[in-house]
Amino acid sequence: MTVSVRVRSTWLWASLGLAGSMLTAYAAPRAVPDPAVRWWYVPAVPSGHAVSLALVYAGMAALGCAWLGLGRALPSQRATLAIGAVWLLPLALAPPLFSRDVYSYLAQGTILHLGHSPYKSAPQLLASLGRERVLDAVSPFWRGTTAPYGPLFLGLVSVIVGVVGTNLVLGVLLTRLVEMSGIVLLAIFIPWLARALGTDPRRALWLALLSPLVMLELIAAGHNDVMMAGMLVAGVACALSGRPLLGIAVCALAATIKVPALAAVLFIAVAWGRAESGRAAQVRFFATAAVLTVAVLAFVSVATASGIGWLSTSVFSTPAKVRLAVTPATAVGYTLASLLRDLGVTTSGRGLESALGLVASILTVGAGLVLLSRVRVPRLVVLLGVFLLIAAAGGPAAWPWYFIWGLALLAAVRSVQHSPALAAAIALSVFVVKPDGILALPRSYAPAVLLVYVAAAAAVWHARRRPGPDRNPSTDRGDGEPPPIPTGAPSALAGR
Repeated sequence: MTVSVRVRSTWLWASLGLAGSMLTAYAAPRAVPDPAVRWWYVPAVPSGHAVSLALVYAGMAALGCAWLGLGRALPSQRATLAIGAVWLLPLALAPPLFSRDVYSYLAQGTILHLGHSPYKSAPQLLASLGRERVLDAVSPFWRGTTAPYGPLFLGLVSVIVGVVGTNLVLGVLLTRLVEMSGIVLLAIFIPWLARALGTDPRRALWLALLSPLVMLELIAAGHNDVMMAGMLVAGVACALSGRPLLGIAVCALAATIKVPALAAVLFIAVAWGRAESGRAAQVRFFATAAVLTVAVLAFVSVATASGIGWLSTSVFSTPAKVRLAVTPATAVGYTLASLLRDLGVTTSGRGLESALGLVASILTVGAGLVLLSRVRVPRLVVLLGVFLLIAAAGGPAAWPWYFIWGLALLAAVRSVQHSPALAAAIALSVFVVKPDGILALPRSYAPAVLLVYVAAAAAVWHARRRPGPDRNPSTDRGDGEPPPIPTGAPSALAGR
């Protein structure tokens, strides 16, 4: 592809993506009518719900096609970042799509702001505190559940509530603005990771930052996973630059957004602890890492007046309240229960799903232990990214945006960057959840979902065994020399 053709192609796909983003944002207020919150704009045309919903889907499709096309044109790193910023802006100003979680954030932040613990009190408490307007915006399904989020995030939302009061529109916009810090961190550190691994930083940015999964399920939905992912990638990059204790501290801080980031703390500590020479040095490093992690978690807990209640079982039990066909344990349980019923065996589908959910949790922990036993500094990104994908799939609810946890790291891996099956799966995954936040696939689709997971696993295995194109990203436009990956932790302790 010549330079002029590449430039024209880039602007074509960039324009299509912007059109898709703007169309989705424009039609959103009428496509997802909200009796509790009137958004700051409501388009006069079209006025019908069905037409507006069709326009949202058309915008989503345009954005997905533009992203896939941009992956072929692959502009410079600077142009990729500029395109991503232009695409996300309309979605950041639109009403929440694909989830109402951001209103739960505001409700839990309000509880904390009023001096109560969101880890002990559910949003329904707001009815007795004169904040019915905030409560009305929360999905009825979640009004009786306590917060599963970390204290740093809810502390930040509490500050937002102190500024905007019960103005939910401003609350959503400011919450998104705070979450944009995750986008900034991803934009800075994903290219660094790619250069460190000797892969293409432009393709890494395209895969991890511009994907419809990020634009729609994180930005438009307002999910705080983007903050956790950004801090997690930053922490891993700090560790790979020879500062493992700083990386551990940053990842511990990410865990005060969402707990899964604690996995990065373990992987970094084990990788660098092994690199220390001598048992005494290893013990010293592990002890320092443990004390540092506890100190970060304790400081945030005290600073936000949250206590240690946020590490209770509600962090895991709250997501388990939903039964999704896209959750592997639920898909297997529903499929097995259906097969047994067809064979004349009476069984409790919910009981079977719960049992398999426990099995999935045990397998996830087992997989984590196996990967930890194999982790070394050069393989940290790959093994941690794989575990985070396993954790997203093996958890109680496998919402599509959870897979960003691992994809943000694996986007820097060559075989992942060049997997057409993965790109197609990402583009299609945004249609799994409807704009109103309801899963598009009822549980009766569980057998088909199970087949998709099997096919995806086969594609990942194939990509893992097939090397990507031979590229030298240090010669790509706008990229510097890749920084070296240290093979040990000589500067981690004792000034060495």
